[in-house]
Amino acid sequence: MAATKKSYAIPCSSAFRDRIQALADRRGVNVGDIARSVMLVVPTDEIAAMEDPGEPAEGDRETITLKSGPGAGKPWRRKPRLQVRLPAGHTVPELRRALNLALAMSAGEQNIRLEDAKAPDAAEKLQQAASEADRQRGIIRTLSFAPLRNGVKTRSDALYVLGFPPNAKIGTDLVRSRFRALATIHHPDSAYGDTRRMSQLNEAMAKLRALGF
Repeated sequence: MAATKKSYAIPCSSAFRDRIQALADRRGVNVGDIARSVMLVVPTDEIAAMEDPGEPAEGDRETITLKSGPGAGKPWRRKPRLQVRLPAGHTVPELRRALNLALAMSAGEQNIRLEDAKAPDAAEKLQQAASEADRQRGIIRTLSFAPLRNGVKTRSDALYVLGFPPNAKIGTDLVRSRFRALATIHHPDSAYGDTRRMSQLNEAMAKLRALGF
């Protein structure tokens, strides 16, 4: 049975956030992949011994534009953060330490002891898990809709993105259910996230709402 996933907001300094995001971009992965990899192969006592970079200083804030609710469209200053989706059961300090350890290892500043797991085939299992993840990413890319070159312009475009036939007659509940299912796959925080597909899913929902579905 698959572990329940949870979305974690990890408050941290702007500098720490930017360094982690840059590392993820260089490796072609998301921040959740980095945290997951460290926690998978590094013993928990090694992670616990790593310094927690902590929350941002009082004046360290980022400005975002609210996308929904009464304040939609308005700027809002908040603590800088990293958003990751991982199995439930972790704490924010633990995740910050794991990410800090990843930075230290990447810079050659930290030598770590890999988890033996008392099993001679631990490395092989890790490689198999990585191969399976790559295989599933390939399947999802193959089966997912191809992003529209010019974005979602019509009702038919919106239906295509959500996986419905052209001119299908669909209810609000069905549309929302389909959107939630696809967003779980394509959200950038998921293991198979795709920013462009997620953007077009949002465009499709906005178009159908504007047209009254």
